[in-house]
Amino acid sequence: MRITLFITALLLLSCATHSNQPDSWTVIRQPAEYEAVDAVWLIWPPTEHKHGESVQKVTLAVIEALIDDLNVIVTCGDKALCDEARKVLNSRFKESQNLTIQEIPSVEIWTRDMGPTFVETSDGRHAIADFNFNAWGYTDTLDTDTQTEELYDTRVANLLQLPVISSSMISEGGNREVNGLGTLMVTESVEQGRNPHLSKSQMEAEYSRLLGVEKVIWLKRGLQEDDHTFLGPLNTADGTKAYTVVTTNGHIDEFARFVNDSTILLAQVDSSEFDNPIAMENHRRLEENYQLLLQETDQDGNPFNIVRIPLPATVFDEMAPGDYVYDYIKTLDYRDGSIFPEGDTIAVVAAASYLNFLITNTIVIGQKYWREGMTDEIKRKDEQAKGVLESLFPDRKVVMLDARAVNLGGGGIHCFSMQQPRLKPKKSI
Repeated sequence: MRITLFITALLLLSCATHSNQPDSWTVIRQPAEYEAVDAVWLIWPPTEHKHGESVQKVTLAVIEALIDDLNVIVTCGDKALCDEARKVLNSRFKESQNLTIQEIPSVEIWTRDMGPTFVETSDGRHAIADFNFNAWGYTDTLDTDTQTEELYDTRVANLLQLPVISSSMISEGGNREVNGLGTLMVTESVEQGRNPHLSKSQMEAEYSRLLGVEKVIWLKRGLQEDDHTFLGPLNTADGTKAYTVVTTNGHIDEFARFVNDSTILLAQVDSSEFDNPIAMENHRRLEENYQLLLQETDQDGNPFNIVRIPLPATVFDEMAPGDYVYDYIKTLDYRDGSIFPEGDTIAVVAAASYLNFLITNTIVIGQKYWREGMTDEIKRKDEQAKGVLESLFPDRKVVMLDARAVNLGGGGIHCFSMQQPRLKPKKSI
C-alpha cells in the first residue's frame, strides 16, 4: 500500500508555504464538485452513532466504490485509530496503490465541514480557504474539541504545503454549494445563525475573498429533520416526539445541489405524505426555496434549470443510553423548555436525503433507505432517486449505499467526505 507517494507528489506540485496573509495572490474560484478530482479525503470513524449501526462499514463501502477511480486519503484522529485503520484497510485493499493513511487530530467524521476547502489562486496554485468553526452552533469557538476540529484544514494545508486564507467568519462546507463559475448557494438560517453579528453584505465579502464568488443565492431554511437538536423534539404523525441527531440547522447539501454550472437539483415532498407533520413542514420550506430559485440567476444573469428529486420518507429510529448520540443530546439545554427523558429509550429522526451524494470523476455515490421488511414504496423512492441521478450524470456510474449509520449522526456521505480538485495545468505562452 502506498502511504506517502501521493502526498509527496503534491509537495512537489506546490512549493508554497503556509500563509494566513497572502500578499502576492488572490483567490480566483472554488472549483465545482463535478469537475475533475484528484483525491477524496475521509476521516476514519472513532465511534458509532448508535450501537449496531456501523459507520466503519459505510466508510469501507465508499472507499470500495472510489478506490479504482482516484486517490483516497484516510485521516485518523490519533495513533491508535491509525493502527486500527491500517489493519482493516491493509486487509481489505492490500493491492491498491491509491490509498493513503495519515494521522491528523480530529473528533468527528465530518470532513466536509471542517476539512480542506480547495480553491484556485491567481498564481495558478491551490490554497485552502479556512473559515472559523463552532461545532455547528453547539459550542463556542473556544471549546477544546471544537478548536481541534477547526485546525483540521490548516493541518492539511501544512501537510501539503499549501497556503491558507483565513476568516473569523463561521461557515461549514456542507452549507456551501458552488457552480465553479462564480455563484454560491447557501442556507440563510445557517449562515446568519452562525454569524449573528454580520450582515449579508459582510458575509458576501468574505465569500468573495475566500472563495472568489461573484453571486450569492440565499435560500431560507433547510429540512426540519436537520433542525438544531437543542431547539426541542419534533412532533410526529402519531403525536409522539422525535429528536434530531446533532444536526446542523439546515445545511444546503441536504436539499439543494449544483449538478452542473446551470442546473440545481432540489428536493421535493410527495403530496401523499402531507399527513406527516415533518414532511408537511419540509414541503413548506422547500417550496419557498423553489420560488426563490425561480427568480434567481447565475453570475451572468442566466436563469437556472431546476430539477426536482424526492425526499425519502421520514426515517425514524430509536436510541438508548450508551449510544453515542443519545449520551450527547441528553446534556443539551432545550430551548422549547422540554426535559430530556434521561434513562428512557427515545425516538430519533435520521438526517435522511437523496441530495447528500458525492460526485467524483466516474462515480456518484448516493444514499438509499430500503431494508428487508420495509415497504415497497421506500424501495420505489430509492429507485426513483437513483434514476434522477443517472439522468443528470449520464457519464458516471451511480452507486447507492445504505448510509443510515452515518445519517444517525446528523449527516450523510457528502458530509463525511471532501473532494480535492485536480489542479489545471498552466497554459503555454
